[in-house]
Amino acid sequence: MIASSLRPQPVSAPCQRQRRWGFALTRRSIALLLAGFLWLIPGFWNESVSYAMLAWDALVLLAAFLDGRRLPAPSQLTAARSWSNAPALDSETEIELTIENQGRVIVYCELEDDLPPALAAETTSLRLTAFPRVPAAVRYRVQPQERGDRRAGWLYVRYRSPLGLAERWAKAPLSQTVRVYPALRTSEEQQIFLARSRQIDLQLRRAQQRGLGRDFESLREYRPGDDLRDICWTATARRGSPITRQYQTERSQPVWIVLDCGRLMRSRVASHLNGQSAVHSKLDHACTTAVALAQLALYSGDRVGLLAYGQHIQQRLLPGRGAAHLRQLIEALAQVRAEAAEADHLRATAMLNRLQPRRSLILWITDLAESAMRPEVMDGAAQLLRRHVLLFVAMAQPEVEAIAQARPRSVEQMFRATAAQEMAGRRELLLARMHEQGALTLDLHPEALTSTVLNQYLTVKERAMV
Repeated sequence: MIASSLRPQPVSAPCQRQRRWGFALTRRSIALLLAGFLWLIPGFWNESVSYAMLAWDALVLLAAFLDGRRLPAPSQLTAARSWSNAPALDSETEIELTIENQGRVIVYCELEDDLPPALAAETTSLRLTAFPRVPAAVRYRVQPQERGDRRAGWLYVRYRSPLGLAERWAKAPLSQTVRVYPALRTSEEQQIFLARSRQIDLQLRRAQQRGLGRDFESLREYRPGDDLRDICWTATARRGSPITRQYQTERSQPVWIVLDCGRLMRSRVASHLNGQSAVHSKLDHACTTAVALAQLALYSGDRVGLLAYGQHIQQRLLPGRGAAHLRQLIEALAQVRAEAAEADHLRATAMLNRLQPRRSLILWITDLAESAMRPEVMDGAAQLLRRHVLLFVAMAQPEVEAIAQARPRSVEQMFRATAAQEMAGRRELLLARMHEQGALTLDLHPEALTSTVLNQYLTVKERAMV
């Protein structure tokens, strides 16, 4: 449902003349012109026969001219482009190109759609037959490679008649901005997580606990020591005796997704999912996980907010619920960009503490800088732990782990393996110290990021840690 609502709007426009003349000979007419040289063979014996070549070529050119005159003008062709679903990473998108011929002649069209490399790695030439006043359509598939807004260009058309001696060139202004989204999980892929979420919700309903929350639970008679602010005056007036409200701890909690968009998240990692190989940045994997967690958390009744930051705050979305809020979150994630500089973690921490003064669950997806000094992100995480439940996720680099685990066969490989092992050990030590302070820490490969984070979120819900 969300994917269908995010797809680009269809565009259509009448074709225009591509060049000043917009007319050319086809391979068939050129082959016929070259066949006229055959008249030169008998011309060796009879010179007058060679003049037949000129007559043949003139006849072919006249036929090509008349054939070109029969073709409809570019303005009589209307082109359209429509999308079957929202363009997203790790999924194919089907594009439908339509040509409506208002002329009187059947035309054979060759189409080239001008799409950026982020949408289509190669230019595909498509063919279709357009009958008079009957829309003809052809479809092809693309697999986007990068998130963000991309500009789809014009549609270029070459068309000829069934005789095929001449062709005309046209172009249609189908330019539009297409937004490529993070990978969107289908309901079938999330079925296990949704089933477990329903089970946890039933358990929480059966074990309702009265406490200092603000969710209304029931009414009861006033007792000495009850807060006067909790008295329900309408019920008191009806019954003639003081009645107070009773509350329970909230089942719905705010969930914040915090994404680091600094230089460390620009690293590209190869992944193999569903039998397909793809190379995406760490930030792409983080955005995919953010979409999946938002879908699951909203289904579980929680409110989801987003904070994406680099040197400055890129995207900020306060916690909310509903399909419209999920769409806003996906739109924001599609526009997140990795920066070349180190992210300002303390700025993001201060912003989050202002936006969320009450206790919440925070998913922070980042990476640890390999330096001798204590990473700044650790100080920011320590500030959040005073008030919130922090799920701190560091994205590992598979190539570094492979070097650390490989058996060196030369001196150079030995030094490389030693450096990689030192980096891995320091990384493990930093995460262990953060775990001692109360954070939930994960060091994950990008391929396992989404499923592990969803399971950890359900564990937090089941234990009522927020």
